Amino acid sequence: MRIPQLRMEATYAKLAISSEPARLEIAQPHADMAIEQPSADMRIASIPARLTIDQTEAWAAVNNKHVFRLIRDAAADGRQAVLDFIERAAVQGDELMRIEDGGNPLADQAVVNSEDPPLEFNIALVPPPFSVKVDYEPGRLAIDWNTHAPRIDVKAHAPIIRYQQGTVKIALAQRPSLHIDVVI
Repeated sequence: MRIPQLRMEATYAKLAISSEPARLEIAQPHADMAIEQPSADMRIASIPARLTIDQTEAWAAVNNKHVFRLIRDAAADGRQAVLDFIERAAVQGDELMRIEDGGNPLADQAVVNSEDPPLEFNIALVPPPFSVKVDYEPGRLAIDWNTHAPRIDVKAHAPIIRYQQGTVKIALAQRPSLHIDVVI
């Protein structure tokens, strides 16, 4: 005896999946920036240095004098010569008053009055040390700065974002089926 048998054939379902990826684009525009630096104000005040050299005494020492000084010196020399003569005349007059004390005052005075005074002259014509007067006043410099802070203006822009959604498509590529046969 034969028992009928069932034969089954099954086909499974198959899915087809297709996808399109999402796209994201981001762009960042540059910021607008303006920088301005005002120039600094500078004021300079200066007092120049001052050098004074007085060589009047050095020139006078080598007998190179101004005419007014020559006149003044000659007048002083003349006055001193008169005072010296008055002194000598007074001393000699006193000696002559005391002629009775002895000695020979007339002959002594004649010898003294006949001699010339010694000559003074400077052959080297070198001025004495420190006869040139030097005076120095240092200069001064005052600098005044006035700086200004920089002006910075920044305008930032928001980023530009473009997004396209991705898709996923699912389709049935093969339908499921079940086939049953009875086999005897």
